[in-house]
Amino acid sequence: MLKIYLIRHGQTPGNKLSRYIGTTDESLSEEGRDFLEKLDYPMPDALYVSPLLRCVETAGILFPEKEMHIIEELSECDFGEFENKNYKELSGNENYQKWIDSNGTLPFPGGESRENFKRRSLKGFQKAVAQCIREEVNTAALVIHGGTIMNIMEEYGDRQRTFYEWHVKNGGGYQVTVDPSDWQKGRRELKVCEAYREG
Repeated sequence: MLKIYLIRHGQTPGNKLSRYIGTTDESLSEEGRDFLEKLDYPMPDALYVSPLLRCVETAGILFPEKEMHIIEELSECDFGEFENKNYKELSGNENYQKWIDSNGTLPFPGGESRENFKRRSLKGFQKAVAQCIREEVNTAALVIHGGTIMNIMEEYGDRQRTFYEWHVKNGGGYQVTVDPSDWQKGRRELKVCEAYREG
């Protein structure tokens, strides 16, 4: 069995202010760094990381000196017009109200649709799993984004939950297992072993 840790990056200044941080390439906050330094994830055989700075920095703190494999498709969603703003700053924005009324199903104005974001996230995850299987890796860690994790778990998790029900806080995530033989035959499921909700 292949064991995978899906880990959300540490807190950034924008996260603390509840902003939509997607393509904005923020560094971790001091608070975020301090929190990550107290976590104790096991060292994986392989490490896959979103190209955005907050994930690269998180991976460097959690798994120092471990080689990182960057996968572009694992980046967070492009929030378009809402990027780097929070609900207070978007109050009175007609497009934001329409998006809220749609339960988050409408595409982000000037940004990415849920469908495209999900398709991209799954493509990135499939790349990581394929490489693990090919190289007979036993344990892998993916240091990625909240939305990316939610897409992966909504699609492949062994429990029926909606996208938002898979949410984890900064530094949190899921430990899952994959049966390589089943995966290669198209029976794709992630067995959830443990959830780390974190802070």
